[in-house]
Amino acid sequence: MKKYSFQNVLLFFLLMLSGTGCQDFLKEESISNITTDSYVTTEAGYEDLIKSCYPLLRDFILQYPIALPGTDLFQNGLWTEKAVGQGPALDTYVNITSETFIGPWDIFYREIGRTNAAISRAEDITYANPALKAARVGEAKFLRALTYFYLVQTWGDVPMPLEETITANTGVERIASATIYSQIIKDLTEAEADLPEIATDYGRATKGAAQFLLSKVYLTRGWNFNNSLGGNPDDFDKALEYADKVIEAYPLVESYNTLFPIRSENPLTQYSGSQDPKNSEVVFAIQYNNDVLTNAMEGNGREPGNYYHSIFPGNTELVGSRGRTSDYNRHLNQNEPTPALYRLFDPQVDSRYSHNFLRIIYALQPVNDYAYSFDDPSLTVSYEVGDTVAYWTPWNRPASGADKGIDEGGSKNYAVMNHEQIISGEAISRLTAFRPTMWKFWEPNIPYGDGHGTFDFALFRSAEAYLLAAEAIVKGATGGSLGGAEVYYNKVLDRAVGQGVDPQKAKFPEILSSLETESYRATAANISIDMILDESARELMGEFNRWFDLKRTNKLIERTQKYNFWTKSNGALSEMHLLRPIPQHEIDRTQPPLQQNPGY
Repeated sequence: MKKYSFQNVLLFFLLMLSGTGCQDFLKEESISNITTDSYVTTEAGYEDLIKSCYPLLRDFILQYPIALPGTDLFQNGLWTEKAVGQGPALDTYVNITSETFIGPWDIFYREIGRTNAAISRAEDITYANPALKAARVGEAKFLRALTYFYLVQTWGDVPMPLEETITANTGVERIASATIYSQIIKDLTEAEADLPEIATDYGRATKGAAQFLLSKVYLTRGWNFNNSLGGNPDDFDKALEYADKVIEAYPLVESYNTLFPIRSENPLTQYSGSQDPKNSEVVFAIQYNNDVLTNAMEGNGREPGNYYHSIFPGNTELVGSRGRTSDYNRHLNQNEPTPALYRLFDPQVDSRYSHNFLRIIYALQPVNDYAYSFDDPSLTVSYEVGDTVAYWTPWNRPASGADKGIDEGGSKNYAVMNHEQIISGEAISRLTAFRPTMWKFWEPNIPYGDGHGTFDFALFRSAEAYLLAAEAIVKGATGGSLGGAEVYYNKVLDRAVGQGVDPQKAKFPEILSSLETESYRATAANISIDMILDESARELMGEFNRWFDLKRTNKLIERTQKYNFWTKSNGALSEMHLLRPIPQHEIDRTQPPLQQNPGY
């Protein structure tokens, strides 16, 4: 495990860390001649040390390859019937190497180094208010527990240093997962006791954040992956108990789309007001603002700011676009939604469908005599500003006849794409390469590019706590304050579709030609783990949790092979992939070498 002396780490970040815990960013001061040992001796120095534990969270969520692709919801690369068999599958599980996960491994252990330093040095620091000091140590323990939780889920048994690293040490060993879970729960229980309900600065860890993570940790341990986590049925009761605490303290907001940046589907009527990410539902969020320095990533040369507006696919530079501008911003064509994902929604009644997927592209400048057809040069179209250029139909209401584009004998002079046409990969005209954009996190009025987002990323929000509670009850937990699992589930659903509404999803999401539907409203008779995972897909898609949820519930292989067509057609997904490979460079620099996970 790479060793980072805190002497070297802290000083660089004392200037730029204030953004992750404070409403107002700290005034910069030159401290280049100060050492850590001389600086972190007072309350003020220790405050800066705690702040230094937050910025790496921005790098955490940039490690989305460990959470999103290679699941039932997202894949790396556009899947089409035409593409399969004509090239290597681009799924996360194909041709994987141990170096695939260097980034998250190093970033997580850098965070462990910082939090260990903060916890180790606390004993020698005196605060005027002892309760404030206890809260700061609680923040460090929460962040350490969060980091170890990602580590142990991803790699299983991993090294678990708990003291500040002062000198290099190559003699590290992997610690049993059950021991790591016990330490995570110990840290979180102590943090819960000392953290305030409301942070001194928005963005710091709170009692609610510790309770949320305790719920998820107990739930995960209760499933007891490979009988290796030390779990037992009582863990599901604890998971439900902590989820109820979060639900009580963090009420759902009224409308789903207010959780994310405010914007219009039509850039010509784009929202240009202020954006406030704070709301009652968010339990813990990664902080951003419009300051380039404080939004910067740590030494990786990437653009500053939130990236989540750009890491999903889209075709928005069609005819009538103004090129690479912030009108639709940039899309990296990563984390392609699986075709089955769209079919989990009722497009007509589920408000999350229209928020999560951009369905219409508009002409943003006039276009005259555009050559519409590949084969017929006389078939041209012209567009005025604001005209529709391309439209993607809902999966359950395909267009036909006059409702199709003129390239298919219809009356529309824009591309009208049905779901099965997107899947076929056959371009009918110059506009039918269009596919819907997953733009859940899209943010207006920011510079064009991969990064530059200023909106906070909600890592924990109470909607997920409802689903955690439902899952715990299905696994045998009792005593839920709201009732049965179906009650918790339907609380999340009701916000999206309205109380009493009976939404319909595809009965067979994996059979793309089928229009047969079934309800996704829960009852005491039909609630199940798969039903909860479907609802989590609709509510939490893209929110840095899917791989972990599928692994926890022992559904990763089953659902990915069923709904991810790259995996189904070309990918080799097996039990070995339930743990990721330890980076080879980490094995090479330890003595004796760390043992690699089986199969890699």
